[in-house]
Amino acid sequence: MTPAATTLFTRLLAQKGQPLLIAGPCSAETEAQVLATAHGLKALGKIDLFRAGIWKPRTRPGSFEGMGAVALPWLQRVKAETGLPTTVEVATPRHVEDALRHGIDVLWIGARTTVNPFAVQELADALAGTGVPVMVKNPVNPDVALWAGALERLARAGITDLAAIHRGFSTFAPSRYRNAPTWILPIELKTRFPHIPLICDPSHIGGRRDLLLPIAQKALDLDYDGLMIETHPDPDHALSDAEQQVTPARLGEILDELKYRYRSSDNADYLNKAEELRQKMDVADREIVEALARRMALVEELAEYKKDNHVKILQIDRWQEIFNTRIEWANKLNVNDKFVAELYKLIHLESIRKQTEVLNGRPQVDGVEHLGPGL
Repeated sequence: MTPAATTLFTRLLAQKGQPLLIAGPCSAETEAQVLATAHGLKALGKIDLFRAGIWKPRTRPGSFEGMGAVALPWLQRVKAETGLPTTVEVATPRHVEDALRHGIDVLWIGARTTVNPFAVQELADALAGTGVPVMVKNPVNPDVALWAGALERLARAGITDLAAIHRGFSTFAPSRYRNAPTWILPIELKTRFPHIPLICDPSHIGGRRDLLLPIAQKALDLDYDGLMIETHPDPDHALSDAEQQVTPARLGEILDELKYRYRSSDNADYLNKAEELRQKMDVADREIVEALARRMALVEELAEYKKDNHVKILQIDRWQEIFNTRIEWANKLNVNDKFVAELYKLIHLESIRKQTEVLNGRPQVDGVEHLGPGL
């Protein structure tokens, strides 16, 4: 994907010198509610883009699914009265047509749409030639390829004014979050497309007001380019996602509490010390890789003995011993035990793969992650 020379997002970032701030209600419920929110946000003097849900793709029918096109003139009044540019979610070519006809400045594609390449392609075809800026939320499932593919489809249609929104991922695992942030995935997307601004949506990640500040702070510390936070004049009585919305006044307090840190520093002492520590980390990383190579050589040797003695790969007792002792070592050395647990799961899977190759005499192509514990 070829980077665009300048975009709405990069221009705003250059003008502000700080992250972009997008705010507004989860759903546009009434004209009065929309305008009250917009004027409250305008008074903060920090908001770059006013968002509102017009068409709401809800999980089940019967819940509030948005006011639809009837709410678009309300956003025209927002822009006329406050000067704030506006953005809405679109899921069909008809949504695109209606939104652009009412002068909506920026469109976004939601998580439930991003997951469907057919739907994204229809939107890309409808957007071709418009030049409108488009933001793309991550798909509901943790799949960077789908997220990247949506951005690529839009770029191929000539939409180069793009941004990505990280709103978290669905998970069956217990979590304090509404949608697990899984930070490594947006970082991977940013690695692939460093020219595309990355915006965090703490509202949908956290699902609760008390989580907005820590999530937003982490996003800024990870060098995100902006935040999208849902606001409502009376959050407790919002028709959708009431628990994750805050008043404009509370949003102002959250923004004041955020710490904006530099990407780097010109301080000579900092630069020298950082370079020294990075060189030491390079040496440590080389030692880690060399240690892994030694371990895998031992795994291969053990596999040869298992093969000669007709012993199975899976040794559950041995795996449990390894897993438990390594966690104990981590705790004694003040290393995060959850990190060590995840690391040894990966080492374990690679050990199974290597032993399977030795015992079967051919490269292992099946998914070893389904084989279960053992070493």
